[in-house]
Amino acid sequence: MKKEVRIFLTALMFFTRIPVPAGIDHNTADLNRSSRYFPMVGILVGIIGAACFAVAYSLFKDIFTAVILSLIATLLVTGAFHEDGLADVADGFGGGWTKQRILEIMKDSRTGAFGVIALIVILLLKICLLAKLALLMINTHLLLFCLLYVAAHAFSRTMPVFLLRYMPYAREDDATSKSKPLATKISWPGFSVALITGLIPLLLMIYALHYSYLLLLVIIPCGLLTLYLARFFHKWINGYTGDCLGAVQQLNEITFYMGILAIWNYI
Repeated sequence: MKKEVRIFLTALMFFTRIPVPAGIDHNTADLNRSSRYFPMVGILVGIIGAACFAVAYSLFKDIFTAVILSLIATLLVTGAFHEDGLADVADGFGGGWTKQRILEIMKDSRTGAFGVIALIVILLLKICLLAKLALLMINTHLLLFCLLYVAAHAFSRTMPVFLLRYMPYAREDDATSKSKPLATKISWPGFSVALITGLIPLLLMIYALHYSYLLLLVIIPCGLLTLYLARFFHKWINGYTGDCLGAVQQLNEITFYMGILAIWNYI
């Protein structure tokens, strides 16, 4: 148990700005195993975002203000880690036409036009979708909206684990990549832990809505999107990078919100 706690704290240190005990470092072995806890980190980030929304809404009674403040909270907690990956992917695949050039652009610390556009679009979509969902839910289901927030962060962080399980790392010759330690293929037990953990908040939503199993349909668009992105990455760079994992998370978070919004009309 102590070993697993250390591995979880390693994942928490790598993907968030949340302080961890001084003894936790970037141990390669622990980083290799930490992918099983991606959804659990998402649960924690989602709880922080949901709590910030609940407090802000109780103070200001304005949905948009609460949504924006909660979004800022999650960005601060994660250091915009996944958003940075999305921007790099947009720049790389938007401006490169060969594997080498795409990887070079993604490694560049500067953000180009494609990356800026991707960030603007993704943030605007998050604000609009969360505000609409909050408007539909909070009058009678504030707790349900908070569960939605947590479920989106947890489930969207489950989808990149599929790439870790079934795809090769595209930068095999690059020992300097910050995500290289995560490139080890996740084991079946670790894969199972990630899947179960990522589904728990969604199942709690279903229970809170008196067993509205239609919510499980949100898995379909997220699964199809992940499959498409995996094929796209394989076609152009023969695998994935850390930036690709971040892009998969961000796009699945948006797809999760859109899926729940569409399903809500039939519950």
